[in-house]
Amino acid sequence: MPNTRLAMRHIKEILRLKLEAKLSHRQIARSLGIGVGTVSTYGKRASALGLCWPLPAELSDNDLEQLLFPSPQLSARHGRVMPDCAAIHLELKRKSVTKQLLWEEYKQAYGDAGYQYSQYCGYYREWRAQQKRSMRQIHLAGEKLFVDYSGATVPIVNPDTGEIRNAEIFVATLGASNYTFATASWTQRKADWIDAHVKAFEFFGGVPEIIVPDQLRSAVSKPCRYEPTINASYQHMASHYRTAIIPARPLKPKDKAKAENAVLIVQRWILAKLRHQTFFTLAELNLAIKGLLEDLNQRPFKKLPGCRLSQFEMLDKPALKPLPATRYEYLEFKLARVNIDYHVEFDKHYYSVPHHLVKTQVEIQASRDGVAIFFKDQQVARHARSQRQGGFTTNTQHMPEAHQRHQQWTPKRLLSWAGTIGPETHAMVELFLQRKQVPEQAYRACLGLLNLAKQYTPARLEAACLRAQHIKALRLSNIKSILQSNMDQLALPLEPQAQASESHRNVRGANYYH
Repeated sequence: MPNTRLAMRHIKEILRLKLEAKLSHRQIARSLGIGVGTVSTYGKRASALGLCWPLPAELSDNDLEQLLFPSPQLSARHGRVMPDCAAIHLELKRKSVTKQLLWEEYKQAYGDAGYQYSQYCGYYREWRAQQKRSMRQIHLAGEKLFVDYSGATVPIVNPDTGEIRNAEIFVATLGASNYTFATASWTQRKADWIDAHVKAFEFFGGVPEIIVPDQLRSAVSKPCRYEPTINASYQHMASHYRTAIIPARPLKPKDKAKAENAVLIVQRWILAKLRHQTFFTLAELNLAIKGLLEDLNQRPFKKLPGCRLSQFEMLDKPALKPLPATRYEYLEFKLARVNIDYHVEFDKHYYSVPHHLVKTQVEIQASRDGVAIFFKDQQVARHARSQRQGGFTTNTQHMPEAHQRHQQWTPKRLLSWAGTIGPETHAMVELFLQRKQVPEQAYRACLGLLNLAKQYTPARLEAACLRAQHIKALRLSNIKSILQSNMDQLALPLEPQAQASESHRNVRGANYYH
């Protein structure tokens, strides 16, 4: 048989030149630019079949091809046992199983009734060529898990408001057995994407060696044909389950043909069946999907023995790695630079770190309940996660000593300190606190006033506060000015006295204008 089968028009031209023109094999080969051996092979087959030129009108191209190239079953010698090509295809999915090993087992079973190795492999190649294109890839048991979103969504109705929200459908399928998992989530964001993987591993009861996703944002932070950058949260999940992530190349659907086919099957056998149902919760939708998944995975194959479930039990399940002892907890990662106020921002909230890390870069690892901060792979801070946007979570141990002392001040403590100096200073501090809407806004003025007792005697500070209250000069700068000008040592101005002339009806006096 020729190494490469020619197009039918070339075959007919060989037959015409040989049967009608009576040219030699060498002349035909030179005329058509093909090998002499190829011409000889076709000539011998035509002679054996008794063909003549012109060919019968009722002989179609397909009929001619069948005559010249009969199927292996027709050319098989009597008494030989044909290899079970479907069984060969399934066995090759097992680790370390080769065609040589399968042929030796075949020969042990059938002896002289079995074909030799080259014919055995030839029949398998021809069988595989007749299958669907996706069958041409051989996936080893437990090796790859193909994951993707279906693209089609399912509406979920809020029973209270009537608002409709569409749920995304995550699909995962194992390469060797085609055993399929599906679940609904609200979004395709990282948290839902990784949670769907965790549920898939628990559904399969094990972990594959490789995960093959598309290069969507939740999986790949920097898409690339050759070296895509895996999202940090996704990579952390893979490390927890001791698996690897190898994204499909962009615009190369053949890299994830299994996922494409699984998505199509889920849309046909699950989503299409749910199209007339109304769902009010995500849990209700997932319960319906779970029931239809059982039917899908037990549906018999058309060209292969068994079903997805039976193939999973035989191939993938024994080869999957066991689940880790603890379930993965989702973490979100972020690099951040420490601000001058020794806080870092995550999800619009600010968390403190030790003050000596100001202006350095740290890594934030946030779970649903907590926020941990790392510097050079060492944890330097941990806080409960807060949902208050714009707020601050501060550990006083992270503050400089001066800031810690300031943090310890309260209105009660400030008034207590002022009371040790004297009643006028106490009254002035109380006035400072009352004049501000938030007491903390008056802390600096209060501390500035109380620290004046270090420069001046308590008696002078008391006199200055008394004078300031008397003349209604209620600012810290006024009290400083009184002390610096020694006005606190002067007698207080007398209150305006009622004058005798006040009884005159044409003299109004100063109080009239107040």
